[in-house]
Amino acid sequence: MEYRQLGDSGLRVPVLSFGTGTFGGTGPLFSNWGTTGVDGARHLIELCLEAGVTLFDTADVYSDGRSEEVLGAALDGLRDDVLISTKTGLPMGDGPGDWGTGRSRLLRAVEDALGRLRTDRIDLLQLHAFDSSTPAEEVLTSIDMLIRAGKVRYWGVSNYPGWAIMELIAAADRHGLPRPVVHQVYYSLIGRDYEWDLMPLGARHGIGAMVWSPLGWGRLTGKIRRNAPRPETSRLHETESLGPPVDDEHLYAVVDVLEEIAAETGRTVPQIALNWLTRQPTVASVIVGARNEEQLRQNLGSMDWDLSADQAHRLTMVSERHAAYPGFPYRRQEGFARLFPPMVRS
Repeated sequence: MEYRQLGDSGLRVPVLSFGTGTFGGTGPLFSNWGTTGVDGARHLIELCLEAGVTLFDTADVYSDGRSEEVLGAALDGLRDDVLISTKTGLPMGDGPGDWGTGRSRLLRAVEDALGRLRTDRIDLLQLHAFDSSTPAEEVLTSIDMLIRAGKVRYWGVSNYPGWAIMELIAAADRHGLPRPVVHQVYYSLIGRDYEWDLMPLGARHGIGAMVWSPLGWGRLTGKIRRNAPRPETSRLHETESLGPPVDDEHLYAVVDVLEEIAAETGRTVPQIALNWLTRQPTVASVIVGARNEEQLRQNLGSMDWDLSADQAHRLTMVSERHAAYPGFPYRRQEGFARLFPPMVRS
């Protein structure tokens, strides 16, 4: 397994990490993702470790904390062999203090997560969504308290607008506080909006990307094809409205090329889609999930080989979309590539 520096930090992470949204699934969204219990989670974790996947990502909001609980129990005796990434900030209840990233909420959320995970530290804490009601200085000083207390090692954000990240960076530099080093983002062959603004920001300011839903909310599994009915077993029947949208014709055009390259390489459609993502600038780790051993082994098979330059180019071209303003003018400039210095290229 290849390991990469996470942004401008000293933390080295595997290029594939494991997302535990399938652990302990409850509720309309997460029960459709998976309902893996402790024993099943332990088996998947051991398979990951055999392959060199040492980073496990979760969140307090996943099944109302149940994902963290299952992960913590399944890591019994393995804690020093792994990195734990979790997220907080989304609502965990109906009370006024049950959401956001204010100091009281953030400190309590970390304590609760530590208890569910059965650990004394979180290797990577990410703020799950932008909270416009909390000043950047309050967020930063709270994070600093947690780092100084040894409860958090590194931190970052997830699903943030670029201007809000810059606000955090500027305030951190003014006050000598720890900068964010990671942005957990949606990025896939059918969802490349990350490239328009957030990727250049990450390259310029040393913020690595951890990619969620790299298979486009389950659309790039190889089961959805042009002129074919959607499989009855597809989770999209229940969860499509909750995920990122995509134009059907654009999806089919991308899948057509994925299938061509699958025939050329003997690899599967998901393996090719994942391999393409790992080649993109600023990407430190791509989060894969699995409900069973077969799915996990297929995802792990996306590594230790390379697409040809021609194959990668064909995927890039067919999946390209016009960037929203103001992205489209500067993406046409020859100097756009200078936003991605070699030190952060994949």
